[in-house]
Amino acid sequence: MRYGLRCMSCGAEFSPDEVVYTCEFCGDLLDVWYNYQSLNPDSLIQGWRMKPFGVWRYRELLPIRSRQVVSLGEGGTKLRRCDRLISWAGAKNLFVKYEGENPTGSFKDRGMTVGVTKALELGAKKVICASTGNTSASLAAYAAKAGIECIVLVPAGKIALGKLAQAIAYGAKVVQVEGNFDEALKLAIELSKKGELAYLLNSVNPFRLEGQKTLAYEVFEQLGMRAPDAVVVPVGNAGNISAIWKGFSELARIGLTDETPRMYGVQASGAAPIAHAFKEGLEEVRFVENPETVATAIRIGAPVNWKKAIRAIKESGGWAIDVTDSGIIEAQKSLARMEGMLVEPASAASLAGVRKLVQEGYIDRDEEVVCVATGHGLKDPNTIIEWYEKPLQAAANLEEVRKLIE
Repeated sequence: MRYGLRCMSCGAEFSPDEVVYTCEFCGDLLDVWYNYQSLNPDSLIQGWRMKPFGVWRYRELLPIRSRQVVSLGEGGTKLRRCDRLISWAGAKNLFVKYEGENPTGSFKDRGMTVGVTKALELGAKKVICASTGNTSASLAAYAAKAGIECIVLVPAGKIALGKLAQAIAYGAKVVQVEGNFDEALKLAIELSKKGELAYLLNSVNPFRLEGQKTLAYEVFEQLGMRAPDAVVVPVGNAGNISAIWKGFSELARIGLTDETPRMYGVQASGAAPIAHAFKEGLEEVRFVENPETVATAIRIGAPVNWKKAIRAIKESGGWAIDVTDSGIIEAQKSLARMEGMLVEPASAASLAGVRKLVQEGYIDRDEEVVCVATGHGLKDPNTIIEWYEKPLQAAANLEEVRKLIE
């Protein structure tokens, strides 16, 4: 299948066989385009059903020519109906797509299996990223599988230890930058220009986002070959919401569905440039210089994919909102204690967002809603220790323990 790269602003096209992350003419973001007319919807479905449920089930819609892919068995995550959360969230038909089931515990694995495979196709010997945690853990794992060197830049003191430990364990060269994520990303971009030092695999790389769009295909299949009314996604660097929307848009473009969901982006109040742009009716976002939130995975003040995110939200008829840290923790606790699902704080932002969107009338109580939980709760255990109830303590005495229990 023919595919290529196209600038989202000026329309300039680039070969998928050259190292290019943004438009060389206007500097804007790139999209991957395909020759959709060559695809037969019935043949696609038949082919999918013969392959394992996961990212590479949808190979016809991924920009990879190589037969050998770098995979750890990513994708195929469960879509869980959450009936016990109805009274809390307000949505009667609520589902959670639990991305914590991916190999390194987050949705990033969807993008990295495609991104690292593309890196090998392009002849890269090293890969690099800036990260708030999940990206570094995922890239390090896939680089290890591919047998290439991995460099990650993380903001010093602002990354959950569980994620930092993963990157170290997988053998990445970890550099703690004395600044925030946005500053680390600028450095990573400079170090990866033209792929001279290393191939960049942050979400500014359009090939990585192609892997992340497969979440939409899975949800479509899991709901019985239909799209939900609404999809609610945590937003940090803003690549995931645009990728998921691209997935649903492609299903419609190919002719597999007539319906697409409204996309809702949720940001933490201390790092919410996109949500503020919607609230204030702005065409462009105003970056947050010193973003702060308990949800470290979305603690990003200058999202590189903000244009793609705004395009996705507007095209789908959705909206963007922000939620407080206390609301995020309450949502995390509710999901764990009502549904037995432990997610990291950034994941819980989407659930907190569902509650607020229903209360404010953006989502109707009877609509079918898919909430994307982006990462496992064990990614950031320190937050639970800090924000939740402390363990009880007693002497090894039956009566003392009985009193505490009762």
